Amino acid sequence: MQPQRVVSEASSPTSASADGRLEEAASGSPGSLEKGVGLLEVLPEEDVLGYLKRVSGGFELRLYQQILGAANAFKEGDASIGVAAADAQSRANARTLLARTRLADLHAHPPLEDRLHAFMLEAIDADAQALTADWTLGRLKDFLLSASEEEVKSVCAGLGSDAIACAVKLMSDEELTALGSKVFHPLPGSNLGARGYLGARIQPNSPTDHPDDIRWQVFNGWSFAVGDVVLGTNPVSSAPTSVAAVEAALHDILVTFGLEEVMPHCVLAHIDVQARVEELQPGTTGIWFQSIAGTDAANRTFDLTLEKMLEYAARRTGRFGLYFETGQGADATNGQHGGCDMVLLESRKYGFARALKRRVALAQMGAGLKGEPWVHVNDVAGFIGPEVFRTREQLVRCCLEDIVMGKLHGLMIGLDICSTLHMDVTLDDLGWCQDRIAPASPGYLMALPTRNDPMLSYLTTAFQDHVRLRERLGYRVDDRMWAFFQQLGVIDAQGRPTEHFGDPRWVYAQYRRRKGDTRAEAELLAEAERGMAEVSARSVALALGHGEHAWEMAPGLAREVRGHYEDAKTGIWTELSPRFIETIPQAVRLRTQAVDRRDYILHPVSGERLDAESVSRVEALRLRREARWDAQIVISDGLDPRSLMDEGHLGPFLEALTRELEAHNYRVAPEHLVVSCGRVRAGYQVGELLFGDEADTLPRALIHVVGERPGSGHHSFSVYLTAPSGRGWMGSPRPVDHDVTCVIAGISDTSVRPQGAALEAVRILGELCRG
Repeated sequence: MQPQRVVSEASSPTSASADGRLEEAASGSPGSLEKGVGLLEVLPEEDVLGYLKRVSGGFELRLYQQILGAANAFKEGDASIGVAAADAQSRANARTLLARTRLADLHAHPPLEDRLHAFMLEAIDADAQALTADWTLGRLKDFLLSASEEEVKSVCAGLGSDAIACAVKLMSDEELTALGSKVFHPLPGSNLGARGYLGARIQPNSPTDHPDDIRWQVFNGWSFAVGDVVLGTNPVSSAPTSVAAVEAALHDILVTFGLEEVMPHCVLAHIDVQARVEELQPGTTGIWFQSIAGTDAANRTFDLTLEKMLEYAARRTGRFGLYFETGQGADATNGQHGGCDMVLLESRKYGFARALKRRVALAQMGAGLKGEPWVHVNDVAGFIGPEVFRTREQLVRCCLEDIVMGKLHGLMIGLDICSTLHMDVTLDDLGWCQDRIAPASPGYLMALPTRNDPMLSYLTTAFQDHVRLRERLGYRVDDRMWAFFQQLGVIDAQGRPTEHFGDPRWVYAQYRRRKGDTRAEAELLAEAERGMAEVSARSVALALGHGEHAWEMAPGLAREVRGHYEDAKTGIWTELSPRFIETIPQAVRLRTQAVDRRDYILHPVSGERLDAESVSRVEALRLRREARWDAQIVISDGLDPRSLMDEGHLGPFLEALTRELEAHNYRVAPEHLVVSCGRVRAGYQVGELLFGDEADTLPRALIHVVGERPGSGHHSFSVYLTAPSGRGWMGSPRPVDHDVTCVIAGISDTSVRPQGAALEAVRILGELCRG
């Protein structure tokens, strides 16, 4: 295992009434509440700037940001940062003001100026921009809905990300669907993202990065004639050697079937790691991935800079370029929103991607090739949790907004129509959402054996959902892959399922044949049975066969998935038992500012700071210690306290961890700080209180054990490792946050074993302490 950088954690949403009207918006610290954005009566012909002048006497940036945010459909994430409308009338007033505002005025008053904003401007066509400068946003909206596809594309080349976001705010769900189904940007030399096509990224995640788990999920997807955009695995470990092994497994499948020029593979580690793997093993990586944010500050939490991305874009001169992932709310949950709403920030991410796509094209031309960049975006809507939005209706709205914004930026955009298990979106709701989003023509969707990801513990799109949507809407798979699926024998010449449809054992047998294996078919299928059983034993589901219809899951698997879902719902609301806490050596009990478990789940920022009594306890502990210790273990319940309480989990981890730390000469504090309703950032506060010292230049290690989000069935926990100096804990040169923290995830007795994770944690701490 190797450290992963922490890329996202939760912030605070707010409560809303049943009709979606904001009641209270959390602003700043927990308990500090303000009403949503209320807009006074709008005068005839008044636009945003006119309103600002009348109300404030001139341009006021904060009010400007609030007006733009108030025009959004309600989402908890906007309310959490104080930019959601206070009521339906205020929302209507904000939209009226926006509709009357000229594009030139919007361009002259960016709601957030940073280096990313300046970079995005270079991808805007100046001539096209001049054509629409005098248009109002209302006129732009009407044009986008009534014009032809080519006319829309010619205008969009001159639109900035702020203008695109504001135009989307004015549209209904039906209008967004109509516009999304009109504009297409297929990837070069393919039908991916073209009209009438719905692609799939197979997401073969494994709780242990086991190559066989990954291979079998690819075979499984192809048995349903699903998987034509990218084979993309989210790694547990970001160690270059581990990432290289997964890259090699994916690459081998494509090479064996002769598909390496048809579709790429990708391990979704940080782009630095992918670049390092390519240096170590040239030609083994496919398309390069990176999560991106909408502000410079938010990108820094991803350990990302503009210079770094420009350097990597310049190196992408082959067939496959860059693959980005985004999601509404990521900037806000990392506290780096700059005062802007989620739609606006999401649009800026697409502006970032558009500008980088242009740089990849320039790099290709500089290498003597055509400037045809294979660049696409996956919008991971709903992954963060209920602090961003809670309901299925909001999930649909978010996806429709993002499809249109991506397409208006000239991008091929896919979706992860997903939800966490603590949102108010059920397994059945996901199908409802898919049916309302797919007509807007996203380029592709995720594809897993079931709707439940075995490693990331969230709900998304199953292989058979693709089969259902293709049947219902007439969507096709990329022609080259469709021909491959016919050749593979899972569909016939007319595209109908054969007897091998939904049978990954058959695909495995063809894989072995391509490897030159001449054994009898019965022997290959028996070997496949054994392989599938081993994958299943690692709690990775495979979809074998189907129900009455080809798009229905086999009954037994459907029951298993629903069982994981119900188990997760139980885990979220479980609390650490007093009896269990008594088993932790020298436990010191602490609490965050969360009022109760519900407050903690729905308002994550409440779990990021200790309450006053707990702060006093930690301060007293520091005084007693007199700086004798340089390592502190913190244990927080997180989203599934059972992950700590299950037998064979926390106890063996702590024993091995303490033994290994002492063997490496760490001075480990004897007390274990146990935080109820605790999140990762609560650990940073503990570190600051215990270790913060401007005069201390030595590393001080915090080992924070946190219960993970449930849903995989493993009941796993993570350990977050942070080791700045005492001066660093004081916030010098900047506050301790996720960008200086590494994490080992998926620790349980059935996935990443506790003893091994403890050894790896100490190794990582050594790297962090050496700087």
